[in-house]
Amino acid sequence: MNDQTPIRQGEARDEKPRDKAQPSLLERASARFGFDGFASPKLPDIPVPDKRRHPARPAAAPAAAPAASASDEAPATKDDAPRNERAPIGPPLVFSGKPQALDRDLLHETGMIVPDGSVSALLEEFRIVKRELFAKSTMLRGSDDPRLRNKANRVLISSPLPGEGKTYCATNLALAIAAEKESEVLLVDADFAKPSVLSTLGLEGGPGLMDALVDRDMNIADCVIPTDLPGLNVLPAGRSTGSDTEYLTTRHARETIESLGRGAAQRIVIFDSPPALAASPAAELAKLVGQTLVVCRADTTGRSALEDTVSLLSGCKDIELLLNAVQFSPSGRRFGSYYGYEV
Repeated sequence: MNDQTPIRQGEARDEKPRDKAQPSLLERASARFGFDGFASPKLPDIPVPDKRRHPARPAAAPAAAPAASASDEAPATKDDAPRNERAPIGPPLVFSGKPQALDRDLLHETGMIVPDGSVSALLEEFRIVKRELFAKSTMLRGSDDPRLRNKANRVLISSPLPGEGKTYCATNLALAIAAEKESEVLLVDADFAKPSVLSTLGLEGGPGLMDALVDRDMNIADCVIPTDLPGLNVLPAGRSTGSDTEYLTTRHARETIESLGRGAAQRIVIFDSPPALAASPAAELAKLVGQTLVVCRADTTGRSALEDTVSLLSGCKDIELLLNAVQFSPSGRRFGSYYGYEV
């Protein structure tokens, strides 16, 4: 092999290469001027694997080790099997009931969003609200916590006290989401003592959520009412039992509520709950959703009532406030003003 040692200035070609053991120029300068005190101690010559390039590469087995036979391998356990925690569990619910027509004249008379109507300030406001919900739902679906991913598409609408407009906001929000081209919404009337979603939309009654919680043989999908507005389905409240909270704390209730949005990432499930300071089911429902909107009425909802409500609904880790019936905005912005209507 040819000698490829570079020739330095002042050296002849027939000179022998410098001994590799001879100190370098920097090493000699360090010894002469006393730089050794600033140098790090010399590390032992131990080979260190490069974890940055091969973070998960296992150590190589000894060459003499015999290969294990199939009979020698340990049986696979459930934890050893590959799994995808983001995958939905079970098939999505299909709502195959006969669609009912929304009472659009009633919606117009009560100041609600009218499907297929002209763009209004009210619709623009709820477009902003639904965008915030979509963004938070997307963030929850990307969470590393499977419990948060499981609740990503469930939203609770509540208020501290009656008369603050929670049903008004829940219904308008559902109508706004139904207008999306790639989304659908299931509006659940979870105010079992005083249900009002069906009367707000002009729909006929039928069995609902509480009926399915009481009768475990009932298929919850059969209780859902499709509407003539594509993308909008409604689940009535059902019977009032006097033990609503106790039924909501059962495992069957949790599984039933989880099934409403299971396997349907494009579906948002909205629960119109009773006021948090007037009935206890709201606190239990908050534990089963990914985000909560607390509707506050301007010049009506007190600070102490709001603080108590947030405390009761703390089972949900994401609570936002929605200010209703605002009559004046210093900046001129109309977001959050629902023109005084309530249900």
